[in-house]
Formats: sequence, C-alpha cells, structure tokens
Amino acid sequence: MPIAPPLNFPLWLSQNQHLLQPPVNNFCLYKGGDFIVMAVGGPNQRNDYHVNQTEEWFYQHKGGMLLRIVDDGVFRDIRIEEGEMFLLPGELLNHERPSANTPHNPVRYADTIGLVVERERPKDSIGKLAFLFPLSYLDLPDYRPPPSPSHAEPTIIYEESFHVTDLGTQLKPVINKWMDQEDLRKCKVCGLVADPK
Repeated sequence: MPIAPPLNFPLWLSQNQHLLQPPVNNFCLYKGGDFIVMAVGGPNQRNDYHVNQTEEWFYQHKGGMLLRIVDDGVFRDIRIEEGEMFLLPGELLNHERPSANTPHNPVRYADTIGLVVERERPKDSIGKLAFLFPLSYLDLPDYRPPPSPSHAEPTIIYEESFHVTDLGTQLKPVINKWMDQEDLRKCKVCGLVADPK
C-alpha cells in the first residue's frame, strides 16, 4: 500500500469541519499500527472522564481548551491554549510513581479545534468512561453532604469498561446512555442526580 501524502490540516478543516459532531466531536485522520491521530472540535457535549492506559498528546490548533483530570485523587484543571501542547501521562510517569489511568475530561469550547494523538491500544488494554461526582454540586447552597466524608475525593457515579478500537463510535453510545438514563446519574453515596451534560 503506498504511503499517503502529507495532509494540509487547514485545508482539510475548511472542507471537513462539519464531520466534528457531538457528543465527542472527533474525526480520525490517521490510524496506523502504533498511533491514532484525531481532529477534535468544540463545543463538545460530555462530562465523562476517559480512563486510558496509554499516553495522550493534545495540541490546540485554534482556541483553547480545558483538560479536567483527577491527579492523585484530586480534581485538577489544565488549560491548553491555542498553539500549546500537553502530554497526559500513561502507564508510568517514572519508575517510582505509577500514573496509569489518569481520568481526564476534555472540555472543548465553541469554535475551537485541536489534535489528539493516542497509542493504538494493545489487545489486553482496557479503557473506561467514568462519570464522577461533579465539583459544582459541592457549591450548591442546598447541598448537604452525607455524615461521612464521602466526597472528600472524586466519587464514581457510573462507569463502563471496554477495549477501545474506535473512540468515535464506542464513546457515543455510552455517553448517550448516561444522558438518557437518570438512574445511572444518581450518586449512590449522597443521592443527588448529576446533570446529563
């Protein structure tokens, strides 16, 4: 099979930006033996945290984005502005501190475009979509925390595990199920129902 020519990304966007559709807004540009390259637009409609065993590289071509992560049990926001790149750790950050499965939620705003490069998943690699107790609920005036410190750390409300072969097709049904089924969005610890989006 002949090697494909270089891709003019601005030209591709001018002709194909309509392919970046909610809820994930991604389109696979390249799927090789080792890497997957995706164009991702905004705004997206998702509040899940993706859990992946391999590294992910983010580059913002147009506009900025927010990457929400859970780092050592603490919610953290990382801004990636236009022209900036960020490498989300994978299996090991170093030999002492394992950082596999960093839960992350890419928040993409209207009129933004980025590139994401991920590793092709090994056959035994399992990814997850996890829906966590949102921080915004902790600030509600009528929120009364349960007697135990149940939300001192991020709390998983719902999650699904699967071997990822195609993010564009596999994430959408899980996200839609979350949005459509209120019982999945009810926190078993405090009883609050999370917003669908």
